[in-house]
Amino acid sequence: MQVQTMSRLQCTKFLETQRLGYLACALNDRPYVVPIYYALENNAIYSFSMPGKKVDIMRANPQAAMVVEQFSDNRSWTSVMVQGHYEELSDDADLMVERERAWSLLSKYANWWEPGALKPSGAPAEDHSHPLFYRLVIDEVVGREAVNAT
Repeated sequence: MQVQTMSRLQCTKFLETQRLGYLACALNDRPYVVPIYYALENNAIYSFSMPGKKVDIMRANPQAAMVVEQFSDNRSWTSVMVQGHYEELSDDADLMVERERAWSLLSKYANWWEPGALKPSGAPAEDHSHPLFYRLVIDEVVGREAVNAT
């Protein structure tokens, strides 16, 4: 196996081919990691959520990270980490275009709203909370990949 550092362009191309990432945020020295479906465009990760713990944490501390990985076998894998800052795409008129763009990017895929709108029981949230879109503006992206050396 040979491990290689990926260029920013390689990382971006990999992120464009994937849909599932693990979003990490933290508050009061307590990390919180959740799976999210995402779409990438113009140096930002777009996603969707219902109000809850991750949104509360990122509102208080907008610094966040996301890891996306893919395994071909035990000796071939790709792992990319994004570090960035959270921006909520609220219903404010000045953010409406960005919010609609996030919806447009995400809705290209089936089940784009999962797992953001599901409670652990698998049922959609019933508290009549308002869904929200957000983006993680990329400050840094790094990646590595391992390939079988023949």
